[in-house]
Amino acid sequence: MKPFFSFFTHCMLCAVALLLLSGAVFAADEAVDGTQPVAYKFTTGLYQLSGGGLPSAPGLDVNLRATAGFGNAWIGWFRSPVQDVRQARAGWDSSFKLGALRFMPSLQVASGGFWGGSAALETGTSWFAGVGLGRTNLRNYVNLNFDPNDAWMLSGGYRWSDSNSLALQVVRDNRLNPDQQHVHLVWRTPVGDEQRLTLDLLSKKGLVAGQPVERLGLSVSYDWPRFFVRMAWDPKVNFTPQDMLRLSAGVRF
Repeated sequence: MKPFFSFFTHCMLCAVALLLLSGAVFAADEAVDGTQPVAYKFTTGLYQLSGGGLPSAPGLDVNLRATAGFGNAWIGWFRSPVQDVRQARAGWDSSFKLGALRFMPSLQVASGGFWGGSAALETGTSWFAGVGLGRTNLRNYVNLNFDPNDAWMLSGGYRWSDSNSLALQVVRDNRLNPDQQHVHLVWRTPVGDEQRLTLDLLSKKGLVAGQPVERLGLSVSYDWPRFFVRMAWDPKVNFTPQDMLRLSAGVRF
């Protein structure tokens, strides 16, 4: 089955690249018509692994995302020389209104034959609640989402506006490691003129090298109209013995 998965992965990477290119053409056409162009976001992430009796390992990730009527399409590349890891990745996600529900599917592929996806349902406007499920083919994947991928998800909270909300999300592995769980408390609030602060407090528990652990992590993001920056501390990242410090910055255009 390896040739099929490799072919499938290459097809999906090419498909996402074509979506990004077509978005650029679509944006140019819309600009001529005077309507809103496709929105792009380019992000660079610097990751530093440490501790656990293992060598420190820096990593670099670059990611380009396009947002338009098709939803969000993205393509990225990760490299960690010390770990001798490199991987090209691509994905797509969107949201569809089904009466009082919002259906939110996603799909991810990566070099090495990985593929995965998720499906979620959410309801409510100010008060909201949601449920979801994620699945992969269990091939090697640089998990830069950091939550368990083969998992169920529950979420709920309150939105005062698109930039002002408080939400609780539970992500629990329900396949290979059912002991692994992440709980996020996410607060988004406007700051000043067209700026936003996001705090994501993470509580994680599960087995790491056969030993139960419970840790707290934190991500802080600040958004300007065009630029954004994010710093995160993630202990026992991806339920491994090492901790990770992350710094990401990007631009919208």
